[in-house]
Amino acid sequence: MSQELHHDPSQVTHQNSSPEMIQHINNLIESYLSSLKAERNFSEHSLRAYDKDLQGFAEWLSSEGYDLNSLDSRSMRSYLAALSLKELSKASINRHLSSTRSFLRWCAEQGIARSTATAISGPKSPRQLPRVVSDADLEKLLQASSTGEPVDLRDDALFELMFATGARISELAFLRLQDIDAREQLIRYWGKGKKERLVPLHALALKKLNRYIEEARPRLIQSKKLDEQELNRVFLGKSGRPLSADSIRVAFKKRLMRVGVDSSITPHDIRHSFATSMLCGGADLRSVQELLGHEQLTTTQIYTHLSIEHLQKVTKQAHPRA
Repeated sequence: MSQELHHDPSQVTHQNSSPEMIQHINNLIESYLSSLKAERNFSEHSLRAYDKDLQGFAEWLSSEGYDLNSLDSRSMRSYLAALSLKELSKASINRHLSSTRSFLRWCAEQGIARSTATAISGPKSPRQLPRVVSDADLEKLLQASSTGEPVDLRDDALFELMFATGARISELAFLRLQDIDAREQLIRYWGKGKKERLVPLHALALKKLNRYIEEARPRLIQSKKLDEQELNRVFLGKSGRPLSADSIRVAFKKRLMRVGVDSSITPHDIRHSFATSMLCGGADLRSVQELLGHEQLTTTQIYTHLSIEHLQKVTKQAHPRA
């Protein structure tokens, strides 16, 4: 586990809990996070979120004097009430509960605890439609830079690829040179749980990607200390080392500010825009599911609401009697 995921047991102290129990809970959380990383390939970003949620749960256990085997639905309703008193959003409360349920199930699977508290549910949140970036803002974002600087050419390719394929930023960060098939115009992504998928690549995205690889990428490789895996990564930073997902977020935000586009737009909004554009352009739901790498079709179905809104708008504008 990376250093930022290590716990400080002093954060989970209370007179009702013994130091041994506090240390035990912290050790369990650490082991659980390790299992998420090793067995389910969780990203560092997801692990930090789980760690934060479970630290809060551990603090509550300590303050109330509970151990894992004494938890039941009634005590978990008390935990839900404690979260509500923090004035968290419904989405945040549900995320905390989800992290806790998952942790408790893992403890039961390991034979560590026999908790019956995993069935507690949180407040119902209204279903929010994904945010879609306007065509005008996409045009500004994806317009090729004129500087010819290596970082600008990299970002031209990176953001065009983001919209061309609907990739997650973690997938773009992990992308390797051998995952690009320029002849067949295909790109291979390794999604959640190391699941592989092939996505077609249109000519403009391939052109920008080739230019970056041929002209800019060699200028970014400055370190001779890179190992073979690092040398194979497509997108590099100024230091010559592979970009992380967080680095891609920073580069994305800088491009938004430079071109004068709403800085609250996120890389995931570009993924939403890709899915919506495909459906509005006539792609079937199963194909979009495959392109996005969704395990369940229900995850993809939310985009049908957006495509229907688009059709309603087009009908209102185009139909002579609308």
